[in-house]
Amino acid sequence: MLLQTRNKPARNPARGVRRFFANLGPGLITGAADDDPSGISTYAVAGAAYGYLPLWTALCSFPLMAAVQLMCARLGLVTGRGLAGVLRRSYPRWVLWGACLLLIVANVFNIGADLGGMAEATEMMTGVNSLYWTPVYTLLMLGLLFWSSYRVIARVFKWLTLVLFAYVAAAFLAHPDWHAVVQATVVPRIEWSSGFLATLVGILGTTISPYLFFWQASHEVEHERG
Repeated sequence: MLLQTRNKPARNPARGVRRFFANLGPGLITGAADDDPSGISTYAVAGAAYGYLPLWTALCSFPLMAAVQLMCARLGLVTGRGLAGVLRRSYPRWVLWGACLLLIVANVFNIGADLGGMAEATEMMTGVNSLYWTPVYTLLMLGLLFWSSYRVIARVFKWLTLVLFAYVAAAFLAHPDWHAVVQATVVPRIEWSSGFLATLVGILGTTISPYLFFWQASHEVEHERG
């Protein structure tokens, strides 16, 4: 026993971290992808306009998003097909085309908001007009889609999720009123105005985005095949 213990190789912490991230599945990327530029813009506008008031929506939207991801992930794992493939096999054609049409409309607006958000953020850092950055980011995304592979993109996206730790740092660097933060999070309050209700719809819409349904199921299928 002593000999076996002595001969046992020492654990490499760096290798353990690499193995941990290698085992993280599509759910991590899908959840992180939901925190897109359009979502960040929506949350920023909500915070600037209403302060801590909309914080309670996080307790409602996160379980809903997790439930949607879980259902779509199981659907992809069990059927071995994406959501569109399941709709094509199990429902009439008009249901499939209706869902795809709604997805296209939602994605077009979402992509436009994402490109605009990235361009505006880059303008803040560089001073170069966002109108120049929008086509740059568009061409970059198209180049990745045409000349890169699914595995490379998924691997890069997985490591990019580390950027989300910036939220933790920002929460402390902003020096918020923690008592007000906790109170606004656990005690729901609604301001009965058109602006606040529109903000609530925007928060729920950007948190539970339609592309999540299709992306999660397809990502699970590709992950199992890879």
